[in-house]
Amino acid sequence: MSGHARCTSTSSSTSTAAGGHRYDVVVVGGGAAGLSGALTLARARRSVLVVDAGEPRNARAGGVHTYLGREGTPPAQLLTDGRAEAQAYGAEFRTARVTALRRTDGGFGVVLDDGSAATARRLLLTVGLVDELPDVPGLAPRWGRDVLHCPYCHGWEIRDQPVGVLATGPLAVHQALLWRQWTDDLTLFLHTGPEPVEEEYEQLAARGVAVVDGEVTALQVTDDRLTGVELAGGRVIALRALVVASRPHVPDGLLHDLGLAASGWERGGHALGTHLAADPSGATAAPGVWVAGNVANPLETVIGAAAAGVRVGGALNLDLVTEETRRAVDLRRTPSPVRAEQELTARVVGDRRHGRAPDGTGLSRS
Repeated sequence: MSGHARCTSTSSSTSTAAGGHRYDVVVVGGGAAGLSGALTLARARRSVLVVDAGEPRNARAGGVHTYLGREGTPPAQLLTDGRAEAQAYGAEFRTARVTALRRTDGGFGVVLDDGSAATARRLLLTVGLVDELPDVPGLAPRWGRDVLHCPYCHGWEIRDQPVGVLATGPLAVHQALLWRQWTDDLTLFLHTGPEPVEEEYEQLAARGVAVVDGEVTALQVTDDRLTGVELAGGRVIALRALVVASRPHVPDGLLHDLGLAASGWERGGHALGTHLAADPSGATAAPGVWVAGNVANPLETVIGAAAAGVRVGGALNLDLVTEETRRAVDLRRTPSPVRAEQELTARVVGDRRHGRAPDGTGLSRS
């Protein structure tokens, strides 16, 4: 972008004997979190490579919502703009899939499916999550369009329309009561979820939420729009949107060699999926490996993921600064005849500049 000046990085990538380049940070995943992390690090004059397979989790959504200043922006456009901004500060990009991550003596080795490789001092994982959806015929192709999960992302768009909530777990009643904020034509399909307790039935009745027993066996679609759901007995109930709870999982195929494993993600004592645990700064249990976005917090919205990328990018840069400072101090303390001569010269020049003799007395100006 023409409005930004390129920085000459103090930590530019370098070629390695094993091929590829060595970067300060390799970011795995180019969504909102990864791009924000890359932008933050590039502006901190770090050499950054972003590797992304081009399969964003929200690709099917019509627009990004509750993102201040970018309300309704198509997801692909937001990512295109973010890439351009990070590239303007020197970040590099590779459209590829990471096939292996390995710890090396100086950091990490990154192998890509296009046959290339790179090494990094640090890794930032922003790989997002994989959504496991209810096994209902016709449901998966509608995901992100009229099969929805987040009211703050989609509620306004389906306001006042007939909406169903598909119960598959213990939080279905909570979902229904929340979505009731956007429409008064709401139906809770008990499907495979647990039977609501008496207090929950009372809450649903008080809010005017209909409850339908029996499993949903198929979705009715007309002219590429959801028009209803079919129950096991053949009954069809008209709908314009169906709310489901996915089970998000970490794509953990690359984690084993890093000494990491996905952790269970729970809410209210209920197991809802997995995530990659990290401390508040984004640092994982594996030294040098950091995470941001949905892979760390499955509830994160797009703007929240972007904010996490900025926060973790800053913490990661500080970690590198701390390491570089420690090495500089160690080097300074290492005896060196050349350094001793340089320091003596500097002291003598300084003494003469300030009118002092080497023994500390004043120099004669005659």
